[in-house]
Amino acid sequence: MASPRFSHMPWIQLGHVDPAATLTPPPSAFPEDSSAGQRASMRFAVSGNAVFTGGAGMLALTSARALLEHGLSGIALLDLPAALQKAIAAIASLRTDFPAATVLAEPCDVSDAKSMEGVAQNARDQLGDLTILCCFAGMVYCGSAEDTPIDDWRRVLDVNTTGAWIAAQAVGRHMIASNRGGRIVFISSISAHRVNFPQPQAAYNVSKAAILNIRSSLAAEWTRHGIRVNSISPGYMDTVLNEGDQLEPWRRIWADRNPMRRMGSPQELTGPVVFLCSDIGGSYVNGADLVVDGFLTDEPVDDGSVQFTGETVDEVIVG
Repeated sequence: MASPRFSHMPWIQLGHVDPAATLTPPPSAFPEDSSAGQRASMRFAVSGNAVFTGGAGMLALTSARALLEHGLSGIALLDLPAALQKAIAAIASLRTDFPAATVLAEPCDVSDAKSMEGVAQNARDQLGDLTILCCFAGMVYCGSAEDTPIDDWRRVLDVNTTGAWIAAQAVGRHMIASNRGGRIVFISSISAHRVNFPQPQAAYNVSKAAILNIRSSLAAEWTRHGIRVNSISPGYMDTVLNEGDQLEPWRRIWADRNPMRRMGSPQELTGPVVFLCSDIGGSYVNGADLVVDGFLTDEPVDDGSVQFTGETVDEVIVG
């Protein structure tokens, strides 16, 4: 039998790549005269300027503080005007506690490409080169699949998926133009890996699963520009949106399904964020997803006594 012929197979042209000019070099070695303490500090140092979408939320503000503690020079916190107003005291405390850093608070709808482009340009003008993007903006709709209005479905995907893409594109263009590289961290969810039954949230699950492929696609494309792209998939986090008597039964279910018997603290997300945004510690991590959920399990199964009604929330209340 004749050998198969492959001479006419199509090829995908990705553009000219000069390996010597585009491959990301490893970080420089620590100075020989540096102490152990200095090396420990340098290992997870964070330099440059960051943009945070959903920047007025508890998870974002806690992570922003952590990056500033590790050396971040400036940050632009982007969110809807009402959210920024609610977080005015927390944002002011960042400015007070880190007087050497520039902390901007900018109104922005991440699902609006022109709005995001304008805010990214403004952040670049005020802060300098943008080197970090963390996409925290998110919302969830809880309601049965058969009754989910199409407008609510589209809004969840517009914010969670398209909004993350728009932010990455807007900030990524500045990173590429600067020729300094950068780090992008998408906040996905355990809902991207599993269906968090029994709460009905199909739109949210789909939107977060898509984030994982956006991460992988950009990690493959933008590495040649020195941009590392990763994601974090949090589990159930103990934020103000998970407080109150109405959610107490669900808090018990979430805790019972976790070997650690509790929800995560916002502070417990800061380690992965710092690691992925660090200059050295995470420098060879690209295209990865870090699951931060305490090893959530599927058991015990809910008895069906708690029911969700259709409700839209402007910040993620589940993983």
